[in-house]
Amino acid sequence: MNTPDSKTDQAPVSRRTFLKTSSTAIAGGTLLGALPIERFALGASPGDTLRLALVGCGGRGSGAASQALSTLGGVKLVAVADAFKDRLEGGLENLKEQHKDKIEVKEESKFVGFDAYKEAIAMADVVVLATPPGFRPIHFEEAIRQNKHVFTEKPVATDATGIRKFLAAAEEAKKKNLKVGVGLQRHHQTGYIETLKRLHEGAIGDIVSMRCYWNGTTPWVRPRAQLEKQAGRKLTEMEYQMRNWYYFVWLCGDHICEQHIHNLDVMNWVKQGNPVRAHGMGGVEVRKGPDYGEIFDHHAVEFEYADGTRCYSQCRHINGCWSDVSEHVQGTKGKADLTDGRWSISGETPWRFTGKQERERYQQEHDDLFAAIRNDTPYSEAENGAKSSMTAILGRMATYSGKMIDWEAAINSKISVMPTEYAWDAETPTKPGADGWYAHAVPGKTMVM
Repeated sequence: MNTPDSKTDQAPVSRRTFLKTSSTAIAGGTLLGALPIERFALGASPGDTLRLALVGCGGRGSGAASQALSTLGGVKLVAVADAFKDRLEGGLENLKEQHKDKIEVKEESKFVGFDAYKEAIAMADVVVLATPPGFRPIHFEEAIRQNKHVFTEKPVATDATGIRKFLAAAEEAKKKNLKVGVGLQRHHQTGYIETLKRLHEGAIGDIVSMRCYWNGTTPWVRPRAQLEKQAGRKLTEMEYQMRNWYYFVWLCGDHICEQHIHNLDVMNWVKQGNPVRAHGMGGVEVRKGPDYGEIFDHHAVEFEYADGTRCYSQCRHINGCWSDVSEHVQGTKGKADLTDGRWSISGETPWRFTGKQERERYQQEHDDLFAAIRNDTPYSEAENGAKSSMTAILGRMATYSGKMIDWEAAINSKISVMPTEYAWDAETPTKPGADGWYAHAVPGKTMVM
């Protein structure tokens, strides 16, 4: 499991291809049925100790693993995997500080490298998938092939090819009675649940329009010079992009996918379905430079649903501007504010949520998943996670191309943003120019299908 370590001056390892995707695998997931039925991980009694594996040991991965270890009943972390050794060790140390008695990870249960996920998954009953989103489809597919219950972070893919792969694996998960949770935690917040219940019962009449925003500031960035100083050597392009993953489409999906998906997921929840088409605009106005990769700093998308309802969507990463993270719905008999902590309805039947969230939302989503595993009750958030992820991808396709994009055309797109090979010296989908800058999508010219 050789891998570059930011604390060493070792050169990258030679090429190692751990996955070659064929059109057959994309369409149906040919590897999924390889294990015998008697190995299926079905229900566990409340007294059973569940073995947990963490794939992706960064901040969100460590947080998700901590929440899994905080569920009722016995849970032990038995294996960890990450592309980078220092990330693995850092995440594991954080978990040891929080859950000393629940960490049973031996040296031989630490797996580093691109193919590390396979070995960690093999040791567990439940798997947490929290690598950069581009890897999610292949990791999820492998977890289901190995008959494991899964908690996967969102988004579940960064292109339509990945969505199709994820959905194929989700179908196999259902057949195998495997439980799947997806990190769209608003579905586990009492305020959202109560408000959406009233909307679906007609509290504001027919929905006529919606709007949602994730307008905020620029998140973390890891400059190449800083990373190379820490490593004491020049990084390969693959290493650099993975260290600075938020700014590359194949890894992150752009911030409309990685972040704004939460708002778009709520809009789909309101409509109980996905949009049928979208158009919009976006670009790079302020956040420019070689360390900001290829993603846009703003998107504005108009999504249309089957009944003609429109959702007006904005997301922005520009410092010093108006910031807002919210969801709003207009109906024929009133309107609703779905914003976290402000859940309310005005109009003919005014109402405001005054209840309490018994367990913090990130914890609640794990509580619900593990309860389903222990009680062997139906539980799958995979399809919803895939459709919400595809909604965000649809939005990106619309802004990158400048075209009106239909859902069916988008989800059947044959264009993949992913590398053809995964190794530290492998080719990346995009490369910097001679000046170190990366090219951005150009509306009107960029092809997305």
